[in-house]
Order: sequence, then structure tokens, then C-alpha cells
Amino acid sequence: MKYALFVIAGFFILASLVMPASAFTMKSLDITVGQNGDAIIDAQYDLSFIEQSAVYFQLADPSQQLQSAFNSKNSAPVTVTSVSSGSAEIIVPAYASVKSTRDGTTYTTPTLSFERAKTALQGYWFAPLVSLDFSNGLTTVTFPDGYAPQFYGQISIPSVSHTIP
Repeated sequence: MKYALFVIAGFFILASLVMPASAFTMKSLDITVGQNGDAIIDAQYDLSFIEQSAVYFQLADPSQQLQSAFNSKNSAPVTVTSVSSGSAEIIVPAYASVKSTRDGTTYTTPTLSFERAKTALQGYWFAPLVSLDFSNGLTTVTFPDGYAPQFYGQISIPSVSHTIP
């Protein structure tokens, strides 16, 4: 077992010497809010060779970091439904608050920041070898009626309120 760890560590050291700085890049984040306030969140990201290797050897888990970012805002547990080397899908119960008013139903999403996930990933031993970019290329929040505000290049997504008559 020790030999395998030395081989893996040697591989990462060699890779860091011959490869340019790697990057975890969040390409897009799609948040689809259901009528009850639950959300299905689809994250698309790019992993470098080093990061894919770290995931393969279970040294890092991007879905865990996404799950932890959403669990901190929610009392109900978040469920990771699928994960791959380039995407993750999670279900967040009661993501948006839902209130009935005389004007209709108002949905309000929370502010969402990936600063904590970025800080957590920087704690890994291979963090000096990678460049983390959580500022999404595109974040879309889609409400039950199809209204879909979009945000570009932001690490924090503001709260969004929308009323459906």
C-alpha cells in the first residue's frame, strides 16, 4: 500500500513539473426551481488532468464540495443524483421560499456563494498545482413559469424574487 502511495505521489509531482498550472473551471450552473420550491441544480465544469486523477483516486470529490455548498443553506439534506468528470446534478429540497399572496405565488431564491467551496478545495495538498475558478461562465435560475434570469462570471449569485400570478 505504501508503494502505491509513493507511485501516486511521484506521478503528481512529475505531472506538476511538466504540465502548466491546471484549472477547475465552472462552465455553467443551471438552477431549476419547482413549484414547491425544490430545485434541481446542474453544474457543468472542466477538470484538468491532475484534477481528474485526484477524483479517480478519490483524493477529491467535486460533487461533495457542491453538496456542502448547498447543505449549508438548507435544513433538509441535499441529494447528489449524478456526477461525472464534467458535471454534477443535485436536488436541493426547499431551495426557494414559496409564499402565496393576493398577487400570486412569490418564489425567492437564496444568495448563493461558492467562496466556501473554493476555500475548502484550497485545503487539499494538490491545491498549489491547480487554479480554481468558480465564477461561472453562465448561471441560469429558471422558475416554474419559464422566467429565467441569467448571471455571467459571478462567484456569488444574488437572491432572486419572482411572482407568478
